[in-house]
Amino acid sequence: MNISNCELHTEYMITDVVAREDDMKDFLFTLGCYPGERVVLISRLPSMYVVDIKNSRYSIDDDLARAIRLVEPDRKGVMERVV
Repeated sequence: MNISNCELHTEYMITDVVAREDDMKDFLFTLGCYPGERVVLISRLPSMYVVDIKNSRYSIDDDLARAIRLVEPDRKGVMERVV
């Protein structure tokens, strides 16, 4: 799963960053996209995504969104829904 197909306002955990180019991966690392880090999709715009990573909001495009691999939220309450 990646950011392009996750639910809004739900916390996910990053499992991996898989990018075709090293520059993309390096850029995502500067935003704080590391395995184990939490991320929340704030809004989905045409070919753009606004995400919250480490209490900062960033706008990323489709390619960057697809490079961030996520774990689905735990429905038993370990990872809570963020409002």
